[in-house]
Amino acid sequence: MEYLKLGRTGLTVSRIALGCMSFSDRDGFHQWTLDEESSQPFFQQAVELGITFWDTANTYGGGTSEEFVGRAIRRYSRREDVVLATKVWGKMHDGPGGSGLSRKAILEQLDASLTRLGTEYVDLYQIHRFDPETPVEETMEALDDAVRAGKVRYLGASSMWAWQFAKLQHAADLGGWTRFVSMQNQYNVIRRDEEDELLALCADQGVGSIPYSPLAKGRLGQPWGRQTRRAETDQVAKALERSTDRPLVDAVEAVAADRGVPMAQVALAWLLTRPVVSAPIVGATKPHHLTDAVAALDLELTEDEIRRLEEPYVAQRRNWY
Repeated sequence: MEYLKLGRTGLTVSRIALGCMSFSDRDGFHQWTLDEESSQPFFQQAVELGITFWDTANTYGGGTSEEFVGRAIRRYSRREDVVLATKVWGKMHDGPGGSGLSRKAILEQLDASLTRLGTEYVDLYQIHRFDPETPVEETMEALDDAVRAGKVRYLGASSMWAWQFAKLQHAADLGGWTRFVSMQNQYNVIRRDEEDELLALCADQGVGSIPYSPLAKGRLGQPWGRQTRRAETDQVAKALERSTDRPLVDAVEAVAADRGVPMAQVALAWLLTRPVVSAPIVGATKPHHLTDAVAALDLELTEDEIRRLEEPYVAQRRNWY
Protein backbone atom coordinates (compact mmCIF):
# COMPACT_ATOMS: atom_id res chain seq x y z
CA MET A 1 0.00 0.00 0.00
CA GLU A 2 1.07 3.56 -0.65
CA TYR A 3 0.15 6.51 1.54
CA LEU A 4 0.06 10.25 0.86
CA LYS A 5 -1.25 13.50 2.26
CA LEU A 6 -4.82 14.39 1.31
CA GLY A 7 -4.59 17.56 -0.76
CA ARG A 8 -2.51 20.18 1.05
CA THR A 9 -3.39 18.86 4.50
CA GLY A 10 -1.26 16.92 6.95
CA LEU A 11 -3.77 14.04 6.91
CA THR A 12 -2.21 10.78 5.72
CA VAL A 13 -4.53 8.48 3.76
CA SER A 14 -4.07 5.20 1.94
CA ARG A 15 -3.81 5.64 -1.84
CA ILE A 16 -6.83 3.35 -2.22
CA ALA A 17 -10.00 4.10 -0.24
CA LEU A 18 -12.61 1.54 0.75
CA GLY A 19 -16.05 2.49 -0.55
CA CYS A 20 -18.63 1.28 1.94
CA MET A 21 -21.82 1.87 -0.04
CA SER A 22 -21.49 -1.82 -0.97
CA PHE A 23 -21.99 -2.79 2.68
CA SER A 24 -25.51 -2.05 3.90
CA ASP A 25 -29.05 -3.32 4.01
CA ARG A 26 -30.65 -3.33 0.58
CA ASP A 27 -33.16 -0.62 -0.25
CA GLY A 28 -35.06 0.61 -3.29
CA PHE A 29 -31.98 2.38 -4.65
CA HIS A 30 -29.37 -0.30 -3.94
CA GLN A 31 -30.35 -3.91 -4.63
CA TRP A 32 -26.80 -5.25 -5.02
CA THR A 33 -25.29 -4.50 -1.59
CA LEU A 34 -23.95 -7.05 0.90
CA ASP A 35 -25.46 -7.60 4.33
CA GLU A 36 -23.34 -7.30 7.45
CA GLU A 37 -22.26 -10.93 7.64
CA SER A 38 -21.28 -11.00 3.97
CA SER A 39 -19.41 -7.70 4.36
CA GLN A 40 -17.07 -8.89 7.10
CA PRO A 41 -14.37 -10.47 4.88
CA PHE A 42 -13.98 -7.20 2.96
CA PHE A 43 -13.38 -5.11 6.05
CA GLN A 44 -10.81 -7.64 7.27
CA GLN A 45 -9.19 -7.77 3.84
CA ALA A 46 -8.96 -3.98 3.71
CA VAL A 47 -7.11 -3.92 7.02
CA GLU A 48 -4.74 -6.67 5.88
CA LEU A 49 -4.02 -4.77 2.63
CA GLY A 50 -3.36 -1.52 4.47
CA ILE A 51 -6.47 0.26 3.16
CA THR A 52 -7.05 2.59 6.10
CA PHE A 53 -9.21 5.23 4.39
CA TRP A 54 -12.90 4.19 4.64
CA ASP A 55 -15.77 6.16 3.11
CA THR A 56 -19.49 5.88 3.81
CA ALA A 57 -22.56 8.14 4.06
CA ASN A 58 -25.55 8.58 6.33
CA THR A 59 -27.96 7.67 3.53
CA TYR A 60 -26.32 4.39 2.48
CA GLY A 61 -28.79 1.69 3.40
CA GLY A 62 -30.74 4.13 5.57
CA GLY A 63 -27.80 4.41 7.95
CA THR A 64 -26.96 0.71 8.11
CA SER A 65 -23.69 1.21 6.24
CA GLU A 66 -22.44 3.48 9.01
CA GLU A 67 -23.47 0.88 11.57
CA PHE A 68 -21.60 -1.88 9.71
CA VAL A 69 -18.50 0.31 9.37
CA GLY A 70 -18.46 1.31 13.02
CA ARG A 71 -18.66 -2.28 14.21
CA ALA A 72 -16.04 -3.41 11.67
CA ILE A 73 -13.56 -0.83 12.91
CA ARG A 74 -13.92 -2.12 16.44
CA ARG A 75 -13.67 -5.72 15.28
CA TYR A 76 -10.75 -5.55 12.85
CA SER A 77 -8.83 -2.38 13.64
CA ARG A 78 -8.57 0.57 16.02
CA ARG A 79 -10.41 3.86 15.63
CA GLU A 80 -7.13 5.80 15.52
CA ASP A 81 -5.83 3.63 12.66
CA VAL A 82 -8.73 4.36 10.31
CA VAL A 83 -9.36 7.61 8.44
CA LEU A 84 -13.15 7.59 8.62
CA ALA A 85 -15.26 9.60 6.18
CA THR A 86 -19.02 10.03 5.98
CA LYS A 87 -21.48 12.47 4.41
CA VAL A 88 -24.52 14.65 4.98
CA TRP A 89 -27.25 16.09 2.68
CA GLY A 90 -29.50 13.21 1.58
CA LYS A 91 -32.91 12.57 3.06
CA MET A 92 -32.97 10.57 6.29
CA HIS A 93 -36.50 11.49 7.41
CA ASP A 94 -39.27 14.01 6.83
CA GLY A 95 -39.02 17.34 8.56
CA PRO A 96 -36.66 20.33 8.68
CA GLY A 97 -33.63 18.42 9.97
CA GLY A 98 -33.99 15.32 7.85
CA SER A 99 -32.09 16.46 4.76
CA GLY A 100 -30.18 19.32 3.20
CA LEU A 101 -27.40 21.50 4.59
CA SER A 102 -29.18 23.80 7.01
CA ARG A 103 -27.60 24.30 10.42
CA LYS A 104 -30.32 22.13 11.96
CA ALA A 105 -29.78 19.32 9.47
CA ILE A 106 -25.98 19.31 9.68
CA LEU A 107 -25.82 19.24 13.48
CA GLU A 108 -28.64 16.72 13.83
CA GLN A 109 -27.34 14.38 11.15
CA LEU A 110 -23.74 14.57 12.36
CA ASP A 111 -24.77 13.44 15.83
CA ALA A 112 -26.85 10.64 14.32
CA SER A 113 -23.89 9.50 12.20
CA LEU A 114 -21.56 9.53 15.19
CA THR A 115 -24.03 7.37 17.11
CA ARG A 116 -24.31 4.83 14.29
CA LEU A 117 -20.54 4.78 13.76
CA GLY A 118 -19.91 4.43 17.49
CA THR A 119 -17.26 7.16 17.52
CA GLU A 120 -16.76 10.62 18.97
CA TYR A 121 -15.47 12.17 15.76
CA VAL A 122 -15.31 11.81 11.98
CA ASP A 123 -12.01 12.40 10.22
CA LEU A 124 -13.58 13.70 7.00
CA TYR A 125 -17.14 15.06 6.99
CA GLN A 126 -18.43 15.67 3.47
CA ILE A 127 -21.43 17.47 2.06
CA HIS A 128 -22.94 14.95 -0.35
CA ARG A 129 -24.25 17.59 -2.77
CA PHE A 130 -24.83 21.35 -2.98
CA ASP A 131 -27.97 22.67 -1.27
CA PRO A 132 -29.43 25.58 -3.27
CA GLU A 133 -32.10 26.20 -0.61
CA THR A 134 -29.66 27.05 2.18
CA PRO A 135 -27.35 30.09 2.27
CA VAL A 136 -23.75 28.98 1.86
CA GLU A 137 -22.80 31.06 4.90
CA GLU A 138 -25.16 29.03 7.09
CA THR A 139 -23.74 25.76 5.81
CA MET A 140 -20.09 26.73 6.22
CA GLU A 141 -20.55 28.21 9.69
CA ALA A 142 -22.38 25.09 10.91
CA LEU A 143 -19.63 22.85 9.49
CA ASP A 144 -16.99 25.03 11.13
CA ASP A 145 -18.78 24.74 14.46
CA ALA A 146 -18.66 20.95 14.10
CA VAL A 147 -14.90 21.15 13.58
CA ARG A 148 -14.42 23.48 16.54
CA ALA A 149 -16.53 21.17 18.72
CA GLY A 150 -14.09 18.34 17.98
CA LYS A 151 -16.67 16.21 16.19
CA VAL A 152 -15.02 16.64 12.78
CA ARG A 153 -11.34 16.85 11.81
CA TYR A 154 -11.54 17.87 8.13
CA LEU A 155 -14.26 18.91 5.69
CA GLY A 156 -14.94 17.60 2.20
CA ALA A 157 -17.49 18.08 -0.57
CA SER A 158 -18.92 15.90 -3.32
CA SER A 159 -20.26 16.33 -6.87
CA MET A 160 -21.28 19.85 -7.75
CA TRP A 161 -20.57 22.57 -10.29
CA ALA A 162 -17.21 24.27 -9.97
CA TRP A 163 -18.89 27.64 -9.32
CA GLN A 164 -20.85 26.15 -6.42
CA PHE A 165 -17.70 24.72 -4.86
CA ALA A 166 -15.90 28.06 -5.33
CA LYS A 167 -18.83 29.87 -3.72
CA LEU A 168 -18.67 27.64 -0.64
CA GLN A 169 -14.90 28.03 -0.32
CA HIS A 170 -15.18 31.79 -0.70
CA ALA A 171 -17.83 31.94 2.03
CA ALA A 172 -15.48 30.02 4.32
CA ASP A 173 -12.69 32.48 3.61
CA LEU A 174 -14.88 35.51 4.27
CA GLY A 175 -16.23 34.06 7.50
CA GLY A 176 -12.91 32.75 8.77
CA TRP A 177 -14.37 29.26 8.75
CA THR A 178 -12.89 25.86 7.89
CA ARG A 179 -12.41 25.20 4.16
CA PHE A 180 -13.00 21.98 2.26
CA VAL A 181 -9.87 19.89 1.71
CA SER A 182 -11.28 17.21 -0.60
CA MET A 183 -13.70 16.70 -3.47
CA GLN A 184 -15.41 13.35 -4.03
CA ASN A 185 -16.52 13.38 -7.64
CA GLN A 186 -17.27 10.81 -10.32
CA TYR A 187 -14.13 10.35 -12.39
CA ASN A 188 -12.94 7.48 -14.59
CA VAL A 189 -11.86 6.68 -18.15
CA ILE A 190 -15.46 7.06 -19.34
CA ARG A 191 -16.44 10.12 -17.28
CA ARG A 192 -13.88 12.91 -17.60
CA ASP A 193 -16.29 15.82 -17.95
CA GLU A 194 -15.04 17.64 -14.83
CA GLU A 195 -11.37 17.86 -15.77
CA ASP A 196 -11.51 21.38 -17.22
CA GLU A 197 -13.43 23.06 -14.41
CA LEU A 198 -14.00 21.30 -11.09
CA LEU A 199 -10.77 19.30 -11.08
CA ALA A 200 -8.81 22.28 -12.37
CA LEU A 201 -10.19 24.30 -9.46
CA CYS A 202 -9.19 21.53 -7.04
CA ALA A 203 -5.65 21.52 -8.43
CA ASP A 204 -5.39 25.30 -8.05
CA GLN A 205 -6.75 25.25 -4.50
CA GLY A 206 -4.81 22.22 -3.29
CA VAL A 207 -7.98 20.17 -2.82
CA GLY A 208 -7.48 16.42 -3.07
CA SER A 209 -9.77 14.46 -5.40
CA ILE A 210 -11.10 11.18 -4.03
CA PRO A 211 -13.07 9.88 -7.04
CA TYR A 212 -15.99 7.53 -6.69
CA SER A 213 -17.02 5.01 -9.34
CA PRO A 214 -13.45 4.60 -10.68
CA LEU A 215 -14.61 1.59 -12.73
CA ALA A 216 -17.76 3.34 -14.02
CA LYS A 217 -20.04 1.15 -11.90
CA GLY A 218 -18.26 -1.98 -13.06
CA ARG A 219 -18.27 -1.29 -16.80
CA LEU A 220 -14.49 -0.83 -16.93
CA GLY A 221 -13.86 -4.08 -15.08
CA GLN A 222 -15.00 -6.49 -17.79
CA PRO A 223 -15.53 -6.69 -21.57
CA TRP A 224 -18.44 -4.83 -23.11
CA GLY A 225 -21.76 -6.65 -22.77
CA ARG A 226 -21.03 -8.63 -19.63
CA GLN A 227 -23.30 -7.86 -16.73
CA THR A 228 -22.48 -7.57 -13.05
CA ARG A 229 -25.09 -7.90 -10.32
CA ARG A 230 -24.99 -4.13 -9.96
CA ALA A 231 -25.33 -3.53 -13.70
CA GLU A 232 -28.40 -5.78 -13.74
CA THR A 233 -30.17 -4.04 -10.86
CA ASP A 234 -28.81 -0.47 -10.67
CA GLN A 235 -31.28 1.62 -12.69
CA VAL A 236 -29.02 4.68 -12.50
CA ALA A 237 -26.11 2.75 -14.00
CA LYS A 238 -28.34 1.45 -16.78
CA ALA A 239 -29.61 4.93 -17.59
CA LEU A 240 -26.09 6.30 -17.93
CA GLU A 241 -24.74 3.65 -20.28
CA ARG A 242 -24.01 4.94 -23.79
CA SER A 243 -22.99 3.12 -26.95
CA THR A 244 -20.16 5.64 -27.33
CA ASP A 245 -18.60 4.19 -24.17
CA ARG A 246 -17.80 0.90 -25.87
CA PRO A 247 -14.53 2.04 -27.53
CA LEU A 248 -13.25 3.11 -24.12
CA VAL A 249 -14.14 -0.23 -22.54
CA ASP A 250 -12.55 -1.99 -25.51
CA ALA A 251 -9.39 0.10 -25.09
CA VAL A 252 -9.11 -0.88 -21.43
CA GLU A 253 -9.65 -4.52 -22.39
CA ALA A 254 -6.92 -4.32 -25.07
CA VAL A 255 -4.33 -2.72 -22.81
CA ALA A 256 -5.16 -5.22 -20.06
CA ALA A 257 -4.73 -8.13 -22.50
CA ASP A 258 -1.36 -6.78 -23.64
CA ARG A 259 -0.23 -6.49 -20.04
CA GLY A 260 -1.75 -9.76 -18.89
CA VAL A 261 -3.63 -8.09 -16.02
CA PRO A 262 -7.32 -7.62 -15.14
CA MET A 263 -9.12 -4.68 -16.74
CA ALA A 264 -9.78 -3.10 -13.35
CA GLN A 265 -6.06 -2.69 -12.75
CA VAL A 266 -5.64 -0.79 -16.00
CA ALA A 267 -8.62 1.51 -15.35
CA LEU A 268 -7.39 2.30 -11.85
CA ALA A 269 -3.78 2.71 -12.97
CA TRP A 270 -4.96 5.34 -15.46
CA LEU A 271 -6.85 7.20 -12.73
CA LEU A 272 -3.81 7.14 -10.47
CA THR A 273 -1.82 9.00 -13.14
CA ARG A 274 -4.13 12.02 -12.84
CA PRO A 275 -2.25 14.72 -10.88
CA VAL A 276 -5.14 15.88 -8.68
CA VAL A 277 -6.26 12.37 -7.64
CA SER A 278 -5.39 11.42 -4.07
CA ALA A 279 -7.27 8.17 -3.50
CA PRO A 280 -9.88 6.47 -5.70
CA ILE A 281 -12.78 5.02 -3.74
CA VAL A 282 -13.17 1.34 -4.55
CA GLY A 283 -16.35 -0.57 -3.75
CA ALA A 284 -15.86 -4.31 -3.35
CA THR A 285 -18.29 -7.20 -3.56
CA LYS A 286 -15.84 -9.93 -4.62
CA PRO A 287 -12.49 -10.86 -3.01
CA HIS A 288 -10.39 -9.87 -6.03
CA HIS A 289 -11.78 -6.33 -6.19
CA LEU A 290 -9.53 -4.97 -3.45
CA THR A 291 -6.45 -6.99 -4.45
CA ASP A 292 -6.82 -5.75 -8.04
CA ALA A 293 -7.09 -2.18 -6.77
CA VAL A 294 -3.94 -2.45 -4.68
CA ALA A 295 -2.08 -4.14 -7.56
CA ALA A 296 -2.90 -1.13 -9.75
CA LEU A 297 -0.49 0.91 -7.64
CA ASP A 298 2.40 -1.05 -9.18
CA LEU A 299 1.14 -0.85 -12.76
CA GLU A 300 2.91 1.98 -14.57
CA LEU A 301 1.24 2.78 -17.86
CA THR A 302 3.31 4.03 -20.78
CA GLU A 303 2.52 7.26 -22.59
CA ASP A 304 1.28 5.21 -25.54
CA GLU A 305 -1.04 3.16 -23.31
CA ILE A 306 -2.45 6.32 -21.74
CA ARG A 307 -3.05 7.75 -25.21
CA ARG A 308 -4.87 4.56 -26.27
CA LEU A 309 -7.11 4.81 -23.21
CA GLU A 310 -7.91 8.49 -23.70
CA GLU A 311 -8.33 8.78 -27.48
CA PRO A 312 -11.87 7.30 -27.75
CA TYR A 313 -13.28 9.65 -25.10
CA VAL A 314 -16.46 11.53 -26.08
CA ALA A 315 -17.62 14.38 -23.85
CA GLN A 316 -21.03 14.00 -22.29
CA ARG A 317 -23.47 15.84 -20.12
CA ARG A 318 -22.50 15.86 -16.46
CA ASN A 319 -24.33 13.79 -13.90
CA TRP A 320 -23.47 13.06 -10.30
CA TYR A 321 -24.70 9.50 -9.77
